[in-house]
Amino acid sequence: MSRQLDVTVGGLLDQMAERFPDNEALVYPERGLRYSYRQFNDVCRQVAKGLLRLGIRKGDNISIWAYNVPEWVILQFASAKIGAVLVTINTSYKSAELDYILRQSDSCALFMVGSFKDSDYTLTINEVVPELASSEPGNLISAALPVLKKVVFIGDETPSGMISFAKIIELGAGVDDAELAAVESTLDCHETINMQYTSGTTGFPKGVMLTHYNIVNNGFNIGECMKFTEKDRLCIPVPFFHCFGCVLGVMACVTHGSTMVPVEVFDPLKVLKTVEMEKCTALHGVPTMFIAELEHPDFDKFDLSSLRSGIMAGSPCPIEVMKKVISQMNASEITIAYGQTESSPVITQTRTDDPIELRVATVGKALPDVEVKIVDIETGQALPPGKQGELCTRGYLVMKGYYKMPDETARAIDEDQWLHTGDLAIMDENGYCKITGRIKNMIIRGGENIYPREIEEFLYTHPKVSDVQVYGVPDRKFGEQVMASIILKKGAEMTEAEVKDFCRGKIANYKIPLYVRFVDAYPMTASGKIQKFKMRDMAIKELQLEES
Repeated sequence: MSRQLDVTVGGLLDQMAERFPDNEALVYPERGLRYSYRQFNDVCRQVAKGLLRLGIRKGDNISIWAYNVPEWVILQFASAKIGAVLVTINTSYKSAELDYILRQSDSCALFMVGSFKDSDYTLTINEVVPELASSEPGNLISAALPVLKKVVFIGDETPSGMISFAKIIELGAGVDDAELAAVESTLDCHETINMQYTSGTTGFPKGVMLTHYNIVNNGFNIGECMKFTEKDRLCIPVPFFHCFGCVLGVMACVTHGSTMVPVEVFDPLKVLKTVEMEKCTALHGVPTMFIAELEHPDFDKFDLSSLRSGIMAGSPCPIEVMKKVISQMNASEITIAYGQTESSPVITQTRTDDPIELRVATVGKALPDVEVKIVDIETGQALPPGKQGELCTRGYLVMKGYYKMPDETARAIDEDQWLHTGDLAIMDENGYCKITGRIKNMIIRGGENIYPREIEEFLYTHPKVSDVQVYGVPDRKFGEQVMASIILKKGAEMTEAEVKDFCRGKIANYKIPLYVRFVDAYPMTASGKIQKFKMRDMAIKELQLEES
């Protein structure tokens, strides 16, 4: 049954706090933090009031640069309650990228942690905004970033020029409910509330403008596909700055009164411990995360019997991995989701009761109230089932557009409101889609179209292979040649000749990788998307190939 929710993100939380006041909303076991829905809503309201006192207004863009700390989720709802747009910054970004996002997004405030992995964020922000350290907190005057006025620090020992997040909670105590209610009454669910920058696998990142309506309804339907109820507990080790965390994770939970159990920074051991300790019923991750959990030496020591569902997404899922998640992790109702930031993000998803064949071979069918069609990449005409073309989608999920980039928006969304994904797919007669590659990822060797996914799936069946990525590299004679980068299972050894011998007679000769490299890891975006263009660039240098 289809239904759409005409509610703002903040209004949704109010409803859930009324319906499930004592149900756990947000749990951080290592911090000893447990908020019920009533408590979580109260904290979000207090921070919303603090933001108002800080001078942040409806329509202002505010950025967050942090891993999965509790303040991230609080800010997602607090900013929504006053209609401020939350701009999410990739945790892997360095100074030039931070500068670009703050400038392009017109952010008036930045919320940040002190550091992440090998990055000192405090050092970086002071490089980007040299005036910060000597400025009065909350009254920054920056020559390079004139719109940026406030930097808010999440953590202890607030650096010079910054305001502490704790101060905002304090400020909120002095604002009465009527002031917040007055602002909330002016909000519309079709206004932009969230801005995410595309991962930048090509060109400059673009700010995707998503509305309350986009993410509330997408989150609701994602949860429906997993059969979520207020009894479910979702372990979220995927980053909040990406849709996987803040929509497939946070919004799927909050639309159903389910419990969010975030993992601050992905670590396979922490995920296994969290699932066992908190009796999580669902787990999200990109395939590389599930591989790391399954291959962890202590995997067998954990009781994962509480697991039922979850989502594997972000990059194509190897069939063998999917089978192990179902059989060894007890996630018999695990689903596969497919989409992109521009579609809030999920377009298609498998259902919990789909036969395993559909769950391993497809990315499911359209979410409720979502249209999907496959079009000819030359003519734009809709294609019948079984024919390959570009996947397009239309409905409540399509973004408002790219921030300050009307030409780019017009290229992505046609005049009939269809979003063109740039992904190649085949749809069967029942609406189930199989992603066969990106239009740009297709390898054309001597006039033959080669789809990397097909070769990857074949190589995954080799017992020594843990992960594999296939891409095209330039070739004078054929235009392009096939190259494979392989991560071997722990302790395994393999030669280039072995890989080619394994392929011979099993796949067409022109599909057999001419070049094979064994690697320890792939270049990735922080959200888990593998950057094939970087591998291609590295191969061109290493093999001294000429771009055709």
